[in-house]
Formats: sequence, structure tokens, C-alpha cells
Amino acid sequence: MRGGDERTGALFSYVDLEARVRGDHPLRVIREIVNVALAALEKEFSALYSPIGRPSIPPEKLLRAMLLQAFYSIRSERLLMERLEYDLLFRWFVGIGVDDGAWDHSVFSKNRDRLLEGDIAAKFLAAVLAQPRVKKLLSTEHFSVDGTLIEAWASMKSVKPRDGSDEPPAGGGRNREADFHGQKRSNATHGSTTDPDARLYKKGQGKEAKLCFMGHGLMENCHGLLVDACLTHADGHAERVAALHMIEPYADRPRAITLGADKGYDAQDFVNELRSMMVTPHVAQNTSGRSSAIDGRTTRHGGYAVSLRIRKRIEETFGWIKTIAGQAKTRFRGLDRVGWAFTFSAAAYNLVRLPKLLAQTG
Repeated sequence: MRGGDERTGALFSYVDLEARVRGDHPLRVIREIVNVALAALEKEFSALYSPIGRPSIPPEKLLRAMLLQAFYSIRSERLLMERLEYDLLFRWFVGIGVDDGAWDHSVFSKNRDRLLEGDIAAKFLAAVLAQPRVKKLLSTEHFSVDGTLIEAWASMKSVKPRDGSDEPPAGGGRNREADFHGQKRSNATHGSTTDPDARLYKKGQGKEAKLCFMGHGLMENCHGLLVDACLTHADGHAERVAALHMIEPYADRPRAITLGADKGYDAQDFVNELRSMMVTPHVAQNTSGRSSAIDGRTTRHGGYAVSLRIRKRIEETFGWIKTIAGQAKTRFRGLDRVGWAFTFSAAAYNLVRLPKLLAQTG
């Protein structure tokens, strides 16, 4: 018998969100890991909020919602709140009931900014990795490092001389007619009025300069998970300085560790600094018109070739962060906010990988 196409409504609805999510859904494993990490950050959350006043959005629910935004490539808080209004899976993961209303997008954004004060993104990344079943997946001896450009939320028209010599438009409006060809611009003489922390940078010879930041990641070589991430101003030395900063906590070990990197890290000062930290520099040799800082002491070992092959996996992490998590062109302004979003996206990448890795390792 054919059912009728009738629209019926009920005065009461008894919906069990737990029963609506299938037992083998990947978000179940992710939610368990996330809840343990958030419980470990209880003291940090309490320090950010006043004991009196009107209750705000719980930081635990706020961070779970932000993870969904990264997982499902939702480009704005407005769209995230709209999705949270009708999607039962989202409501289950965040931890709000069927009858509870979603938050206003502007309130959500203001509460998110409060988490910048406690460096919650980096602590959340560390709390995920510190869990015993996750920790056993990580290599403690072999790492890879790399950097990637994050385009700033600012137009090239916002680049003005720092001395204020730029003339205002004669015919009204905000932008005057200008021919940029032949004009020399540098970070020393020019800066963006929209995002002063952004820097002009180009990826190589013949490439156009863009306003951007530089994100850095440290990957362990066993399963390709990010163990650290940070963001700096974009310049020619930022990658090597950030690499030394990120590998330093792992260098104090009884056994020497290795650090794989591309040709951009083949500098004598960087290699010498790694060796002084008892870190073996598995850096790709840059022999284009000059001598490499990596010699036979390193290249003769079989592990050197293995590190050079595995280090390329870090590009997969940057690809996910920039395309899926939406960090190719940031939606934020300022070094602190952009860096927070980049580090949080690194934690989201690890969480996406963990359900399958945990199932494979038992």
C-alpha cells in the first residue's frame, strides 16, 4: 500500500540524539578524545571567566562547534549557527538538546575571542596528544618540519607608505588611481593599514608578492601527526627560527633525534644549531650554485633517505588545514588571532586522522 504524502506535525517530540548517531560514526571516537582533552583544560577555562555575571557560552561547547566548522569546511560563524539549528549530528557533537536554540553568531564570535587570552589552541593540541592511546602513536625520535604561507585578510590596496606620504584620492572615495608598475615596496617602507601584522612576501623568483603570514608545523614521522604548530611574520628566516623553537622541547633526550626538512633549511647556522642540540639534521641538500651544509656525516646513513621521503607528508597536513579547514586565506586579522586559528586547525587535523589510526593499531 502506498503511503500518503501528508505533512503531519506532533505537539511533542521524543528524540534521543544518542540513538540518531550510528555506532560506527567517526565523530564518536573524536568526541571521546575531545571530551577528555577538554576535561584536562578545566582550570584554564575557569581562569578565563569571572565568577559573577551572566553565564556565557560554555567553552567546551564553543570549541566542539569550532571543530565542526573545521571538519565540514563551514566558512562563517553565521552558517555554523544555521547548521547547528537543524542538524541533529551537530547538536549531538556540541552537546546541546533538541529543544535548545542555537546561539547568535555575533555572540559566538565574541566568546571565541576570549579563548585567545589563555592560549587555549596550543593547550588543546597538547591535551589531545597527551592521552595514552594517542601518545603511543607518536614517534619520539624522528620528526619533520616545514612552513606554509597563510594569505592575510587584507587587500594590496591597503599597503601604504609607513611615513604617511601617500596622498588621499582627489576625486573622492577611499582609493585613488595608481600605477604600481615600477614602484618599489618593501616591509621596511610600506605596511598594510588593514592588518599591520601582515607582511609582503613572495614564494620565489618571478612570483607576485602577497600580504601573508607564515605557518609552521612539526610532524612526527611514525603516523604523520602534528605535534606542534605556530604562526609568525612572513620573512626569509622565520622557518628556521620556528623550527628550532619547536624541536627544542624534544631535543633533551638520551638518544639523538632526527629532523627532516626541505632545501630551504639548508643553512650553516641552522644545521650547526641543530647539531649542538643533539638533533641530526636530515635536511635536503641545496646545491644550486653553492655548497650544502649537509655533508657525508649525514647523507651516508640509510635513515637520511627515509627522512627525506617521509618529510613530504607534512604537505598533506598543510593541504588539509588550508583547503578543508579554510586557512588558505584567513578570516581573521592580527598575528594572535590568525595564529590561534592555525594551531586549532592543526589539532582538528589530528582528530580527523585518529579514528582510523586507533582502529588500525587496536
